[in-house]
Amino acid sequence: MLKKHTVLKRIIHDKKITTGQIALLTVMLVAAIMTAIPILFVFVSAFTDENVLAEAGYGLFPSKLSLNGFNTVFKYEKQLLISYGVTIFVAFSGTVFGLLVMSMYGYVLTRRDFPLRKFLTVFLIIPMLFSGGQLSSYIVYTSLYHMKDNILLLILPQSMQTLYVIILRTYIVSSVPRELMDAAKIDGAGEYTTFFRIVFPLMKPALAAVGFMTAAMYWNDWQNALLFMESNTKKPLQLLLIDIQKSIETILSNRNIPPSALAAMQGRIPQYSATMATVVVVIVPIMLAYPFFQKYFIKGLTLGSVKE
Repeated sequence: MLKKHTVLKRIIHDKKITTGQIALLTVMLVAAIMTAIPILFVFVSAFTDENVLAEAGYGLFPSKLSLNGFNTVFKYEKQLLISYGVTIFVAFSGTVFGLLVMSMYGYVLTRRDFPLRKFLTVFLIIPMLFSGGQLSSYIVYTSLYHMKDNILLLILPQSMQTLYVIILRTYIVSSVPRELMDAAKIDGAGEYTTFFRIVFPLMKPALAAVGFMTAAMYWNDWQNALLFMESNTKKPLQLLLIDIQKSIETILSNRNIPPSALAAMQGRIPQYSATMATVVVVIVPIMLAYPFFQKYFIKGLTLGSVKE
């Protein structure tokens, strides 16, 4: 026991904690608490009784709990399952397609002997600096391409992200030995063979990091669905959240309902807790997935941030 204590003191002595580390740890701890508190509010409010929310507001320690918010959300059982299916399909398909396209684009930018390398670099950066806006995109997709209410509009517009291409390109430059690619070329391998059999398998950390960010982007997207989707069978979770909130507000603000009936309904319809319950239903899957990608997420971003 004494020997273990001596070894522990030696470790602590060898790795002294400086004042700067303590200050940084304090700042990070405060930032983590400030980030976690709104999420806790959402989860607690989803299980809080509607009357408590109306009278006392949001709090971390409600006086009364209730499942009425979740019961209201689960009344959309069929649409909820459909929206979950749409969101999972869009997130999975968009992530796979986006990773394939962006990794191939990043690989092309690393090939110094490719004649269009500079043009493609400028072509990639321009959309990051200049954009035509939502109106021009809407006109192009609906009037020119005639893709209104097409689920591909939830996938294609966001499948190419400049920042993610730069991360993947930099990862290839900094982490994939050029000698491997040169050796494959000497052995007669073409560009596709070199990429898919040598480069792509070595990009797992960067692909995991970019893949998680891409999946989260697709999972949280609602603007494209609001603009282009009309069918309930193509409505993602985020848009369903908006529809639930709007339907509750419409009922409570209906002037044709007598004041006495409206007052009674306000006590029964969980407006705020239902909204929070829907948020919980939406964000829980992506929160559960994050720990499995955290290791690759940090490693991929760290290596991808190194400049050539």
